[in-house]
Amino acid sequence: MAQKNGFGKIIVTAVVAGALGGGITYGGMSYFNNNDNGTGTSLVSSNQNGNTKISNMKVNLNTQAEKAFNATKNTVVSVINLQRESSSDDTLAGILGGLEGGSSSGSKKSGQLEASSEGSGVIYKKSGNTAYIVTNNHVVSGANALEIILSDGSKASAKVVGKDAVTDLAVIKITSNKVKDVAQFGNSDNIKVAEPVLAIGSPLGSQYATSVTQGIISAKKREVPQTSESGAQVGNATVIQTDAAINPGNSGGPLINFAGQVVGINSMKLAQDQQGTSVEGMGFAIPSNEVVTIINQLIKNGQVVRPALGIGYTDLSNISEEQQRSILKLPKSVTQGAVVLKVNANSPAQRAGLKKYDVITELDGTKITQQSQLRDILYKHKIGDKISVTYYHKGNKQTSSITLNQKSSNKVLNEASK
Repeated sequence: MAQKNGFGKIIVTAVVAGALGGGITYGGMSYFNNNDNGTGTSLVSSNQNGNTKISNMKVNLNTQAEKAFNATKNTVVSVINLQRESSSDDTLAGILGGLEGGSSSGSKKSGQLEASSEGSGVIYKKSGNTAYIVTNNHVVSGANALEIILSDGSKASAKVVGKDAVTDLAVIKITSNKVKDVAQFGNSDNIKVAEPVLAIGSPLGSQYATSVTQGIISAKKREVPQTSESGAQVGNATVIQTDAAINPGNSGGPLINFAGQVVGINSMKLAQDQQGTSVEGMGFAIPSNEVVTIINQLIKNGQVVRPALGIGYTDLSNISEEQQRSILKLPKSVTQGAVVLKVNANSPAQRAGLKKYDVITELDGTKITQQSQLRDILYKHKIGDKISVTYYHKGNKQTSSITLNQKSSNKVLNEASK
């Protein structure tokens, strides 16, 4: 997503070579022609053979990449996130505007909509007078209104059908009177490492709309950490890694194979590692098989409903060794797990017998080495499924069976931080 207000999370480095206008300066020096009395040496030589011509030979560049791009380009749109600005551009102007003699020329009409950020999207369905677009949740998050710019430059207002913070996907809709083409989804399970792909979108905003970059699949299933709004890691997202250039503004656009099929929705890139080292060629896309599952639920229900335990929890590593012995009563042999901090009334966890300060060490047969695993395990199941849980209660190891009930996606995402 391209930020309009300059507060984007992805670092963009621009290299300016030479002077404006395409010229290059060398140390501020100017070379000139000195012909004083014919004694100077001219730097301009005579060339009577200036007869270079342009070849008329044409090259057939009708490649598979071009065919794939042409099959999909008209389905890719720019998504403009419009938000209401404050009544004044800056705090100082607002203060001065309220004083005698202060200028209010910088003030804006209250509630005026302005472009806050821009992203991309892809039209994938047309039904009657409605066309549906899939994009990223973070592209539409916080919007007071949405504007779509189609591939032909025409504009349309859009409404949110549903969004899912967990997968970072959203479905929006527009009137279909100007929509001619819709994209087709391919099977992301069939992609191969080193397979060529194209990324299409609006990097840095709609002025670069329908830009295309080419790369390969670097990894089919790469796990990257996900965090809640509070900054706590709540799980991992399994995504496609690609080296096709993905920049702010590409978010929500399609990653397509050479058959012109959407195999992923571009969602993020890695610009720096934890040590601050710059990183290139590491973009990530949500696999199309997961995209289809999510957007079908969003159209049907407006949200994605997932299983939950009904607890608040933290990682055992956040508890001091002294408290692990004095409060949790854990034996020294237990070094990993998730500590239950809260059990909701009438929740699956309560019905299974879990209580505050219990330590979950295994869920559904998987050992818990970090708290984020709980969410990943739960999301592999359906509402109504039964799973086993192993936990320590006042130092005693116990095993129980949990019948999962439902909980909305946004609440589940924040569950770990409670």
